[in-house]
Amino acid sequence: MNRSAEVARNTLETQITVRIDLDGSGKAAFQTGLPFLDHMLDQVARHGLIDLDINAKGDLHIDAHHTAEDIGITLGQAFAKAVGDKKGLRRYGHAYVPLDEALSRVVIDLSGRPGLEFQVEFTRARIGDFDVDLFREFFQGFVNHADVTLHIDNLRGINAHHQAETVFKAFGRALRMALEIDPRMGDAMPSTKGSL
Repeated sequence: MNRSAEVARNTLETQITVRIDLDGSGKAAFQTGLPFLDHMLDQVARHGLIDLDINAKGDLHIDAHHTAEDIGITLGQAFAKAVGDKKGLRRYGHAYVPLDEALSRVVIDLSGRPGLEFQVEFTRARIGDFDVDLFREFFQGFVNHADVTLHIDNLRGINAHHQAETVFKAFGRALRMALEIDPRMGDAMPSTKGSL
């Protein structure tokens, strides 16, 4: 089974290429112009055991909105292409991840239906130069194009960096669980409908 893909997305606002291997070892390379988002995406790769290479050029002279959202969109497209027909997968994944005082929970369903519940109240509006509102935009872009249902809850936290990091680590861990091959499923579809 080859669960890898490469997707390029070019608009007047951004030019983005994503390479993904869902059965990787956590290797990652990023050139997005958004260092804090790169740091968060590295958590997804490392904790999800997903190889991830993202190159993005965006209209950062305006702000980071288009770049962050379009990285989510392109990552979602690459994920959907790599995951294939979903036969034999666990389908559902969840993780709780702490970091010092912060704790987040992420639950994912490779449902074929896009849906995002994002319950994160950051304790400040920016982490370094990064606007925390853009995390929602990133995840909305991802779910819309990966066709997954994603629930993200930050249960507690004082430090905004810790809040963000627990979210992205839990996202990686939840992905890893949902993408696992379930030996009891064989090549069956994990749905009573027969398709996802």
